[in-house]
Amino acid sequence: MIDAIARGAVEIQHLHYAYPDGFEALKGVDLRIGGGEKVALVGPNGAGKSTLLLHLNGINRPGHGTVTIGGMAVEGANVRRIRAEVGLVFQDPDDQLFSPTVLDDVAFGPLHMGVSHDEIHRRVEHALDAVGMAGFERRLPSHLSIGQRKRVALATVLSMDPSVLVFDEPSAGLDPRGRRQLIELLKGLTQTVVVATHDMRLVAEVLPRTVIMDGGVVVADGPSAEILADDALLERHGLERP
Repeated sequence: MIDAIARGAVEIQHLHYAYPDGFEALKGVDLRIGGGEKVALVGPNGAGKSTLLLHLNGINRPGHGTVTIGGMAVEGANVRRIRAEVGLVFQDPDDQLFSPTVLDDVAFGPLHMGVSHDEIHRRVEHALDAVGMAGFERRLPSHLSIGQRKRVALATVLSMDPSVLVFDEPSAGLDPRGRRQLIELLKGLTQTVVVATHDMRLVAEVLPRTVIMDGGVVVADGPSAEILADDALLERHGLERP
């Protein structure tokens, strides 16, 4: 079971992963994130960021090494419980929204967890209110703007009551207003938050800790203010100051 004291804590030890074509995407990643931390995961394309994210809820399985969430190993019989604890919000919300209405999409996770009807209603209402989409229950996701669809995608995850929220390029494709709304949303989240992004301004504004990946390994890990002030470090790994 998830350790109540460690709920939201992420621990990755000696993680290796190779794709079926033999490409080794992760080459021994070690990373620990405390419950409630907000962490940026940055680095050039192909660094292994997205591959790492997919290990946090069991979509990818380690070739070698371990991943634990709240003290529970991401493996075998635990995966169903882990996927309720770790909400993954994809870069493209259309990968996450597939039901006829917003209500159906946000209710889908709790419904398949066996949650009672009344509790599903409460969770849907709470999740949509949290992302500023209350009143959109009967709307078709395909008729919403990209920013609105991203917020609904986050609501589908929040309705599962996760302890960890994982975002892959959340600000991609957003106009300035949508980006500002996203930043305010991220600031208000109380869960552990891990964000893979190229948006260094987002990192500076929202995420106190930054982890740089390159070549399938962690090459730097520290306070965002220090990482973002190190021009030589950023340049070595294809990054720029915000």
